Amino acid sequence: MPEENDSLIRSMKRKHEYGNVIKKVEEMKVRRENEMLALPTSQPMHGTGSVIASAGTPLAITDGSGKLVNQQQGSAKSGTLLPLVPLGNSSKGEDNTTRSLLPSKAPMMMKPKWHAPWKLYRVASGHTGWVRAVDVEPGNQWFASGGADRIIKIWDLASGQLKLSLTGHISSVRAVKVSPRHPFLFSGGEDKQVKCWDLEYNKVIRHYHGHLSAVQALSVHPSLDVLVTCARDSTARVWDMRTKAQVHCFAGHTNTVADVVCQSVDPQVITASHDATVRLWDLAAGRSMCTLTHHKKSVRALTIHPRLNMFASASPDNIKQWKLPKGEFMQNLSGHNAIINTLSSNDDGVVVSGADNGSLCFWDWRSGFCFQKIQTKPQPGSIESEAGIYASCFDKTGLRLITAEADKTIKMYKEDDEATEESHPIVWRPEIVKKKAY
Repeated sequence: MPEENDSLIRSMKRKHEYGNVIKKVEEMKVRRENEMLALPTSQPMHGTGSVIASAGTPLAITDGSGKLVNQQQGSAKSGTLLPLVPLGNSSKGEDNTTRSLLPSKAPMMMKPKWHAPWKLYRVASGHTGWVRAVDVEPGNQWFASGGADRIIKIWDLASGQLKLSLTGHISSVRAVKVSPRHPFLFSGGEDKQVKCWDLEYNKVIRHYHGHLSAVQALSVHPSLDVLVTCARDSTARVWDMRTKAQVHCFAGHTNTVADVVCQSVDPQVITASHDATVRLWDLAAGRSMCTLTHHKKSVRALTIHPRLNMFASASPDNIKQWKLPKGEFMQNLSGHNAIINTLSSNDDGVVVSGADNGSLCFWDWRSGFCFQKIQTKPQPGSIESEAGIYASCFDKTGLRLITAEADKTIKMYKEDDEATEESHPIVWRPEIVKKKAY
């Protein structure tokens, strides 16, 4: 019978894997029983101590001379019976060996914080190709975008009006970043070029030569005068901003390096690649400190939390949260089943993921709960398949979200001011979650 075979196989496995533990537990049970049997059933009525009990009165202990022992010392309060037999530590759950066999407390989902729903409030058109990159300047007055039309455009953040177009790249612009400490804008493109634009003169003042293939992303270090770029040549390169010299070439990935982020504390550089790994780099030594291999598919986007010492990485299988500096896995943000191109997070603990199919998911950082999903609408005149989201960023207040899309537009979202917890409650069904170890 298959049931009998099953139980036989199970018992054999149990004996093979847990035989020693079961044997120890049995021995401990026998030892306990022997100890209990060896104990006297009541205190002796003669000798140094005796027990006096009368109907309706608590037990009192006397010493040999017949004097009452202080009840506080005997740890007995008035009106409570003193146990005649020492209880000992007989609870099975208290024993370490036994406790290890018991199932640990099942992890429960953390209750998510309420966030107002986000809504589209502006669509900016101007690019004549896919918009591949977007970044907001530190003063929160304007933002820059770069696209497949080879042009970098500067937009007014408040009105959404086009202020300026910068030409110079000879292929699609894949990355734009405004320096937080200099009047510089950095751009990288599929023409292998990395350019530094002086925003006082609106012209290119430096080129960083070295990449052998299309530049995918770049990041400006928040406290050092260095720039980190990553490309399809499987490398990330660190450049001295002033001298244009290459400081390091981070080699180790075996496929396109899709995204890079920088921070002031170690690890100072984090890269994500199509080889399905995330690497943490030591900027001083120029070598890899740690490789995270938990993802199953290409990792295309990274975001560092503005306040917590954590970051998230996005792949079609899952968005994963990690704790720095060692890259310990924290939790999965599951449910955005698409090729995720961009991740952004703000101070309020909102994480946004944008995908190739035009879906935007809004997550609560701490609980990993997806509180809103938006499907972007392609601009009239563009085909349905051009609903991809390639880049996103929050403005400096974290109250506006800007997305760069395949329908050649830039869309801007904000929180719904009129929404309350009563009007838009969290649709949260807590359940016992199967916590994954990776």
